[in-house]
Amino acid sequence: MTLVTPALANEDVTKNQANPNNWASQSGDYSATRYSTLDQINTSNVADLKVAWTFSTGVLRGHEGSPLVIGDVMYLHTPFPNIVFALDLKDEQKIIWKYEPKQDPSVIPVMCCDTVNRGLAYAEGKIILQQADTNIVALDAKTGKEIWKVANGNPKIGETATNVVLIAKDKVIAAISGAEFGVHGHATAYDLKTGKRVWRGYSVGPDDQILFDPEKTMSLGKPVGKDSSLKTWNGDQWKIGGGTTWGGWSYDPEANLVYYGSANPSTWNPSQRAGPDGKPIDQKWTMSIIARDVDTGVAAWAYQMTPFDEWDYDGVNENVLVDIDIEGKSTPAVVHFDRNGFAYTLNRKTGELLVAEKFDPAVNWASGVDMDKASPNYGRPIRVAKYSTFKDGQGADVNTQGICPAALGSKDMQPSSFSKLTGLFYVPTNHVCMDYEPFKVSYTAGQPYVGATLSMFPAPDSHGGMGNFIAWDAAKGKIVWSKPEQFSVWSGALTTAGGVAFYGTLEGYFKAVDQKDGKELFKFKTPSGIIGNAMTYTHGGKQYVAVLSGVGGWAGIGLAAGLTNPTDGLGAVGGYAGLKQYTNLGGTLTVFSLP
Repeated sequence: MTLVTPALANEDVTKNQANPNNWASQSGDYSATRYSTLDQINTSNVADLKVAWTFSTGVLRGHEGSPLVIGDVMYLHTPFPNIVFALDLKDEQKIIWKYEPKQDPSVIPVMCCDTVNRGLAYAEGKIILQQADTNIVALDAKTGKEIWKVANGNPKIGETATNVVLIAKDKVIAAISGAEFGVHGHATAYDLKTGKRVWRGYSVGPDDQILFDPEKTMSLGKPVGKDSSLKTWNGDQWKIGGGTTWGGWSYDPEANLVYYGSANPSTWNPSQRAGPDGKPIDQKWTMSIIARDVDTGVAAWAYQMTPFDEWDYDGVNENVLVDIDIEGKSTPAVVHFDRNGFAYTLNRKTGELLVAEKFDPAVNWASGVDMDKASPNYGRPIRVAKYSTFKDGQGADVNTQGICPAALGSKDMQPSSFSKLTGLFYVPTNHVCMDYEPFKVSYTAGQPYVGATLSMFPAPDSHGGMGNFIAWDAAKGKIVWSKPEQFSVWSGALTTAGGVAFYGTLEGYFKAVDQKDGKELFKFKTPSGIIGNAMTYTHGGKQYVAVLSGVGGWAGIGLAAGLTNPTDGLGAVGGYAGLKQYTNLGGTLTVFSLP
């Protein structure tokens, strides 16, 4: 396997990403591999890591994402209120500037699963922040002063923001959260210099709104056709249909395509989303990978992982771009570990489906994915009727038990990493199942539009824990090794040329394992549970590895928001009730180096 080589992109981003001393973007590179060529810290000495320095953010909620390092400066973000710090690495991490946006706290209860933020982006002397209230702000990287600011949505109708933006060419590409509030999801491009809107592509709706060309936009090798989304919805339901985007981005400069995933349809009660005949209907293009032209926003292809979702298996997870040898042929691929428990390998140029296999053996809602190209169900999951949550009518008398995975998926937004050393993917996973009871819900703008009660618990007949850290062969669709963890691994992975894979645990341990076999080489208990992403950089000739700790996110929402009812937090509070015995709230960056 090989990495994607940038050809046409934003030159400043490409230059900074190519310098391994930096950590220039949240995903490490445009391909979202989260791989570093640094090897000063390696399998032979990683056990000697010591804490070099720490920094408290002053915010006690879930800390996702990671800092950026550009040259001598580290840029650090927080959850709401989304403070940004610039730290001087050559002067004892002195605070160069601090930006603290003034946001209406009424946005907090509209945020689905904690007040997290997945990080900053950098290009051409600008730091780009997308705030919880959807405002996108361009800051002068030297001074922290606002250059431009634009609203990407409206919190009063449930639109919020948690994810990082992508900077590709001269554009800032952003998205919106809020499918649990019945918002109309979209991806939107703004001009990097001015903040002026360039294009907006919705996930669902008419062709001119979703920017799908009926003849040229492809799905599984065929044109999508006219009204590919509209004809899979009942009436105007698409207008409050969800399909938001809050996961990771990747970009292929050669194809000029940006890749991202769309989330669940609204509501979580599938019976309320049935077709005019009361039968299931796909609700395209929710739960899909979408590849769009960066300049125009027009979709080149799309693939729907979970048609007519019945379990909240959002398709937002990262799409990693690598070239994979499949049957002796090098293929430009995109690899996606979906919430639904299947790992997909597709041709990133055409959207052709190459591999689809379970990356957690506990997955039971579907037995597999139909890979027969001659089948009318090609590319669709083979569902197991026992685990359906759909019933004709309004579904009020449905209580489906033992569904695996739970709504938070076999993996949520916590990003995987691809190692150039081994050709394997290193994936943080959830090993969690659920009981699911839909109920009828009415839509009111700005109010929750969920319509289901969930209970979560560890997958049965396994190690008894709620997580695994695995190595995955994307060409074969096989787990190479799996390391059990007591709780879900809700931290983004990092791999390096030193042969090490780094990740954090919900209890707060920062760990290093051998990429070859998963052998644990190092662990350190940080001040709080880790849902942030491991990153690495060098300064003064020395390699550092760092991670944000601060328990929260969906899995840690009970601790973060002080919830105790087991079904609160969309079912997560009960499932992770034991977490409070191991960690507490925090907000700390911990930085490690060799002595």
